Amino acid sequence: MTSRHLVSFAAALLLVPAPAFAQRAFDSTGDADRSMFAPLALPSPNEYRAGSGAPGARYWQNRADYDLAARLDTATQSLYGRLTLRYTNHSPDTLRYLWFQLDQNAFKPGSLSRDVYDLGARFGGPTFNGGEHILKFEQVRGALRTALATRVDGTELKADLAAPLPPGGMAVIAIAWHMPVPETGADRMGRDGALYEIAQWYPRVNVYDDLHGWNIEPYIGQGEFYLEYGDFTYAITVPASYVVCGTGMLQNPTEVLTAAERARLAAAAHADTTAHVIAAGERRPSARGTATWRFGAKNVRDVAWAAAPDYQWDATSWHGIMAYAFYRPSAEETWREAADMARSTIKEYATRWYPYPYPQITAVEGPIAGMEYPMFAMEARNKDVYALYAVIAPLAGHNWTPMIVGSNERVHFWQDEGLNTFMASFAEGARYPDKGDQMARIARERVLVTRSESLGVDLPTEMGSDRVPTARLTPDDYLKPSVALQLLRQEILGPAAFDDAFQTYFRRWAFKHPAPADFFRTMEDAGGRRLDWFWREFFLENAHFDQAIDSVRVNGDSVTVAYGNHARGVLPIRVRFTFADGTTEDHAYPAEVWGRDARHYVRQYAFAGKHVTRIELDPDHRLIDIDRSNNVWSLREVAHREGDG
Repeated sequence: MTSRHLVSFAAALLLVPAPAFAQRAFDSTGDADRSMFAPLALPSPNEYRAGSGAPGARYWQNRADYDLAARLDTATQSLYGRLTLRYTNHSPDTLRYLWFQLDQNAFKPGSLSRDVYDLGARFGGPTFNGGEHILKFEQVRGALRTALATRVDGTELKADLAAPLPPGGMAVIAIAWHMPVPETGADRMGRDGALYEIAQWYPRVNVYDDLHGWNIEPYIGQGEFYLEYGDFTYAITVPASYVVCGTGMLQNPTEVLTAAERARLAAAAHADTTAHVIAAGERRPSARGTATWRFGAKNVRDVAWAAAPDYQWDATSWHGIMAYAFYRPSAEETWREAADMARSTIKEYATRWYPYPYPQITAVEGPIAGMEYPMFAMEARNKDVYALYAVIAPLAGHNWTPMIVGSNERVHFWQDEGLNTFMASFAEGARYPDKGDQMARIARERVLVTRSESLGVDLPTEMGSDRVPTARLTPDDYLKPSVALQLLRQEILGPAAFDDAFQTYFRRWAFKHPAPADFFRTMEDAGGRRLDWFWREFFLENAHFDQAIDSVRVNGDSVTVAYGNHARGVLPIRVRFTFADGTTEDHAYPAEVWGRDARHYVRQYAFAGKHVTRIELDPDHRLIDIDRSNNVWSLREVAHREGDG
């Protein structure tokens, strides 16, 4: 169109009379698509992470192999350690420094943890002059040892390398340190009398990845971990009377176990019943000197251990995988079943989701009420076997998330805790169905999530773990994602499609570092459904859910129902029609029916020869709904209201 024609066109527009509106509505043209169904803004796919959610053709991650040795001084309640780290740079970048985690510095006076949490709080701990005291920090290059310049910033340490580390290169780092053992280490490690549970006990190299470069979030206490995979050997020297258990397999049984104990352990490797490897009273508290217990673990991201002079040791196995329980005699009443509990958990997870790749799983009793490390789960005594298994199942299950699938717990807490809470419901339901099957257990979680939404106290699930108020941690990062995954499995994808997609996620990302987008995309790619709306409402927002029956019009056999959506969240519609003869008829519509109009959905039905007396949304309470008072239409109530009128 020429400029002359444009002028004529504009002049003609001026001659068109304006509509005779009393008040012109605001013109929102151009506003962004704020629908729940708008495309989700995920990171752009690249050569490292594919649009399908799989690792890209050039995906990489660095590797950290450790040789560790530690001596536990029970007189001073201190640990003295040394390590050699072999750090391999698989990234395309040249690294000039490494970052390390010194988690014990959270227990120093004046730490960030002390500023964030009150003394005596779960993640605050008592006044304690703790911390990792570095004695040596060197880079080893052949026969040359170079002391590295380091800078400590709270729980993070930066070490400048003696020479740049190119892609494909390896740096060998030697470190010596000592640390006092806190009595309560933010509910993740500590001591109780002569018993020690030791975790986060050595300087651990941070993750350098394609998403953020160095991940340098501090350890405050509530946020958990993000670590590289590698092979570990570690030697623990303790008083000779002590029994030691930990991540990996014992490498020197002939040096620390009797012939009888070794025979019992060998027999347990071929049995599905529980045997005592070390029974009560078989260790001599008066034994003098020290003993060194040596362990090895392959393709793990961390190691933890425990030691006590009066530990009993039970063992059983499943398909050659050992299941151990270590506990004090005073805990035997509930813990006598612990080894078999660990065994049944591994069996359930391995057969349902992804094979267990490690040679053993250990449940260890002590002061820590519930904390997990590779092949190693710390639990308290608990009041009965049901309460104990409610802890053992998710803690042993954490070997799948985040031990096998190594997500970043410190930033995306739900990707570990939420997924595992959902997975644990299958194990708990299988072992103790009398306390509720899997569906019943998630239903109880759904009640709690609905209550939080009804009170308006819930938070978005995708929040940095240290930013979440401690009181909201369980409902928003454990229960809400678990309930969401159950809805995705039962109400949206269906069990077959969901299980296929969930298993695909584990196969793709085993021993790798997936981000939330990788999980979202994999579930869509293998599940066969676009789920932008679902991830948005359950993970990125804290959308609420309130479906309603807004109106019903009955005209003979024809019934028109206007369904309403009174909150931002969308879910499938499940409706039950009850007829005068007592029969019922169920109808279901996918959540996508709210895509064009998120507030209204109208359907017309023809029930030949039937007279509808009642209509109810979600009659089996399978969905979240914060107000069920608007879920029912009843002919009797209509007649009653009209009679009153």
